[in-house]
Amino acid sequence: MMMKILYSLINTILLFGGLWLFARKFIAKDFLSRPFKNRRENINKLLDEAAEASLIAKSTEEIMKSEETEAGSKIDLIKEEYSKHAEEREKAVLSDFEEEKQSIIRENNRLIYGLKADMHETVKKNALEKAKQTALLLMGQEPYVSAFRKKERDIAKAILSKIQVTPGDIAYLKQKDVLYVTLTSTFPLEQDLVDEIGEVATEMVAKVGGKISYWVRTDPSLVGGLLLRVGDTVYDGTISDLLYRMTRSISRSYAEDFSPQKFADVLIDSVKDAKIDIGIYQLGRVISISDGICWLDGLADIMYGEVVEFIPTGERGMILDIEQSRIGCIIFGRYEHIEAGNRVRRIRHMASIPVGEAQLGRVVNPLGQPIDGLGTVLTKEYFPIEHNAPKIIDRKQVTKPLHTGIKAIDALVPIGKGQRELIIGDRQTGKTSLAIDAIINQKGKNVICIYVAVGQKETTVADIMDKLKKFGALEYTVIVCADAYSSASMQYIAPFAGTAIGEYFMYKGRDVLIVYDDLSKHAVAYRELSLLLHRPSGREAYPGDVFYLHSRLLERSACLSDKSGGGSMTALPIVETQAGDISAYIPTNVISITDGQIFLETELFNQGQRPAINVGLSVSRVGGAAQLPFMKKAASLLRLNLAQYRELESFAQFGADLDENTKKVLDNGARIMASLNQQRYSPVPHELEALLIFTVTEGYAANIPPSEMINFEKDLFEHFQTLRGDLLKIISSPDKPSKEDIEKIRNALREFVKAY
Repeated sequence: MMMKILYSLINTILLFGGLWLFARKFIAKDFLSRPFKNRRENINKLLDEAAEASLIAKSTEEIMKSEETEAGSKIDLIKEEYSKHAEEREKAVLSDFEEEKQSIIRENNRLIYGLKADMHETVKKNALEKAKQTALLLMGQEPYVSAFRKKERDIAKAILSKIQVTPGDIAYLKQKDVLYVTLTSTFPLEQDLVDEIGEVATEMVAKVGGKISYWVRTDPSLVGGLLLRVGDTVYDGTISDLLYRMTRSISRSYAEDFSPQKFADVLIDSVKDAKIDIGIYQLGRVISISDGICWLDGLADIMYGEVVEFIPTGERGMILDIEQSRIGCIIFGRYEHIEAGNRVRRIRHMASIPVGEAQLGRVVNPLGQPIDGLGTVLTKEYFPIEHNAPKIIDRKQVTKPLHTGIKAIDALVPIGKGQRELIIGDRQTGKTSLAIDAIINQKGKNVICIYVAVGQKETTVADIMDKLKKFGALEYTVIVCADAYSSASMQYIAPFAGTAIGEYFMYKGRDVLIVYDDLSKHAVAYRELSLLLHRPSGREAYPGDVFYLHSRLLERSACLSDKSGGGSMTALPIVETQAGDISAYIPTNVISITDGQIFLETELFNQGQRPAINVGLSVSRVGGAAQLPFMKKAASLLRLNLAQYRELESFAQFGADLDENTKKVLDNGARIMASLNQQRYSPVPHELEALLIFTVTEGYAANIPPSEMINFEKDLFEHFQTLRGDLLKIISSPDKPSKEDIEKIRNALREFVKAY
């Protein structure tokens, strides 16, 4: 029994010992191998990351090489493109340099001209000062006074030989029965001479059934001589009148025509020899003045449109109303210092403005006075502001085109030299832009341009001047400005003054383009003057003669016959409408006077169409007579196609299903409208305009989307200017193109469209 127990115990010990040895071996093995296993895993991980980094580096290197190759090819392309256009750029730079050079030369010439004008002003002031000194010298000095007094009877005899009773004096005698006669001298006269003059005046007035009231007085300010006033008429043989007339002649002369010494010599010789001409003029008196309107009495023989001078201020005015008991006068300058009771002198000439080549490139007011700060405008000639329009026999048919450089106008509503084409539309629709583009397009075409600004802001006129100067158009343009701050009188005469300048060049055989911007404000200024003159108002408060006002203005634009000089004046009046209402009073008046109108529509303008011309309401009554043959052929179907397009476009807005033919008409119309789109200050040469119109109307651009017409037009012009200049000469020729020439142009267009 014990042996069994001992045996079992020994077996148990051996079993646990084996288990312990086995477990100990396993635990020790796992414990020792775990650190190495982790390290192997880290090493393997690092090896994997290194391999991945190597792949990324290799890929990056390949990408860098590819980008370097691509960059090199781009640089080569840029170099090639640059070298390709280097010559063109060089030419453009040289052209800009030459233009800048010419601009600097013109500016220097203007400065030199201004200095000369300032020298003229200085010489004139010196001459006037010398005249005053001479007059003071003569007063009370021997031997001039005694020599002059010896001639008083001769002067009185000369005055008596000229006096007469005027129609105005006769009318006055019928009302008052007494005519006032006043004899004024520098020194007391002998009684027999005074009685002799009184007897002659009494006999003269008695012949017409009247009496005189004779007055005798002395006035030392006359310096010397006699002055006899019969009614409103003055017969002046005094030194003071001689000074007045000489100073007036100085203001109308060149600097080289006189000198202070010459002025003094003439004056002294006149006094010594008593060769003083008898000045005859009429005097009136200011009754009242307000708002630039002055009421006068006297001046019974004065005529409508005559100029008067206010004494002693020297301001000028123009007679605009004649009533039985008073005369209405508008004042050109400042009127604050004119008072009731001031004397008014009749100048005896109609309102006029200085004219001449010197005005080109200048900005002047309606009186011809410069307002651009470049000195006096030196001119020798004057032209009346109000002038009769050329007679029918002195005109000829309008046949020569005046190209505006605007595709839509030259194709649809062509303008001829001597035509009157109205530009009408709401404000801010591009009316002025059309006129300025037309002026810019006359560069190098020997056309004198005149821009008349009526009621415009000063900043607007200054901007227009800068644009004309930038594009080299100011050198052949005259700007007549009566801005919004000018009086109604100045705004009233501004268009007439601009027309007088244009007529000066027209009657010399030159071609003139005149822009009136705008006649709506001109009519408002005339309405203001008329209401202040107490004239009855009519439709829209305008006076009844406002139609005659604009008709006598625009009728002065004409194409003269060869016998009359062959010149022309083309008028572009501008009229502003309210909400597109062309049936208002002023628009209907001017439409009936002009030879057609260009109507700018607000809706088209807001849609981005430039210029926004409404084809249905725009018309030129000269028509194809003012177009070159090729343009006439190219634009023959243009108006019809656009009219169809506008009708179908309004119909298509209802969303109805359209057939293929209608879609084709709409697509073609949209393409034509896109081809006529044109930005400001970018006039197109006439031959390129005709080429584009022909291309579109003949269907050669049928596959060009409207949005691509700008690029297509640019490439078309560049291609024909570079390679087919011979065909452009055919297009611009005044002769009708032959069938062979038309076929050549069509073949060239087919080749271009195929390559495009």
